[in-house]
Amino acid sequence: MTSTDLHPEPTTLRAQRRPRTDFACTACGATQPTWAGRCPGCGEWNTLEEVVGRAMASAAVATTEAVPLADVPAGSAVPAPTGCSELDRALGGGLVPGSVTLLGGEPGIGKSTLTLQVAAGRARAGGRALLVSAEESAAQVRRRAERLGVLEDGLWLAGDADLGSILAHLDRLSPDLLVVDSIQTVHDPDVTGAPGSVAQVRACAHRLVVEAKRRGTTVLLVGHVTKEGSLAGPKVLEHVVDTVADLVGDRHHALRLLRVAKHRFGPTDELGLFAMEVGGLAPVEDPGRLFLADRAVEASGSAVLPAMEGRRPLLVELQALVVRATTPHPRRSSQGVDPRRLALLLAVLDRRAGLELGALDVYVTAVGGVQVTEPGADLPLALAVASALTGRRLGADSVACGEIGLGGEVRQVAHLERRLQEAHRLGFRRAVLPQSAPAGPDGLEVVRVRTLAEAVAATGLLGDGPAVGD
Repeated sequence: MTSTDLHPEPTTLRAQRRPRTDFACTACGATQPTWAGRCPGCGEWNTLEEVVGRAMASAAVATTEAVPLADVPAGSAVPAPTGCSELDRALGGGLVPGSVTLLGGEPGIGKSTLTLQVAAGRARAGGRALLVSAEESAAQVRRRAERLGVLEDGLWLAGDADLGSILAHLDRLSPDLLVVDSIQTVHDPDVTGAPGSVAQVRACAHRLVVEAKRRGTTVLLVGHVTKEGSLAGPKVLEHVVDTVADLVGDRHHALRLLRVAKHRFGPTDELGLFAMEVGGLAPVEDPGRLFLADRAVEASGSAVLPAMEGRRPLLVELQALVVRATTPHPRRSSQGVDPRRLALLLAVLDRRAGLELGALDVYVTAVGGVQVTEPGADLPLALAVASALTGRRLGADSVACGEIGLGGEVRQVAHLERRLQEAHRLGFRRAVLPQSAPAGPDGLEVVRVRTLAEAVAATGLLGDGPAVGD
């Protein structure tokens, strides 16, 4: 008889030493002790997958010593320029050594192109970059590099999707920059689950973050997105990295917008603008002129919005078309504009401004493939619809900005000074604004209105006088 038989191990301790089995949601990352058909966290169906974790420790042991916050030395998180001006603008100067950045975007939007350009820029600056292409073959990456003209001596390529092989490449090459395209295809043989599963994405991302901090290597991860446009995989993927950036845009337009949703080394209110060209993603230095380059100033149903994307003013044209309905239920179609906001504005125009639109089809669009979601677009959108209805146009040198309430009142929006300065720089001379709006720069006339009905009348869209700018 052994000592184990004489002194059996308590059941509770044996349970603690066995691996813990949880079920994690692939949509939101929430964990549950048992499987269920519907995730209690986000409500999605059939998204819970089994995750085998480590055994629970029987006693908690501190691995670091707590120190006063004032005694902690300040770190030197100085960003290194990437060679791409718009990316550096969005990231507050560039990529910080030892940081991990997650880049998401729809298929074909330009993620692989941008990361290849960034890797080539690091190699061109005298560093060493390793590109791990777990989805495309080496020949495909080579052809893209030739097309972009970025075949650099310091740019290395590996086609391994195995996490151990990637770490071996890091040991051998010691690169300054590691690009993984994409994190959903990397797998760790020691972790259960197929590539892209919750367990695999969580384990691989965590290990790469640990290696980035230990080695001081900058890591750039490419991530897939779901059909709703959010990053695929567990939410812990976004929490474990230092920076989360989204590359968005319409695939049928050249414009691409880089928005930073999370940034531990700086603000998240900057925006990078690119144009997809034959030679790759080219920075857009003056986006205002790009959006208004082909504007038809003689047509009715058009209004210009001085929008704010982060801290950057952009002038966007909003267009509307109103025609007689051919069906019992009039259509309300919008591109780049929230359809619910459009429905609200049409109701306010009908009720507060006396413009009957109930039996008409209304089509609105934000020109250039941009998405306009800010409340300041209410006033120019309503004026564009009124212009399309009456056939009278706003002046070619006029802009409008303001939020509209259900009572028809026109409300103040943020950063009007910067919006007006950008409009004035691009040659606009009149601005229709809320009553409480500040004064504009010299040479820009401000038309202040209190209500939507007053704005329609002041711009001459009802036919009582000349339209603004005529």
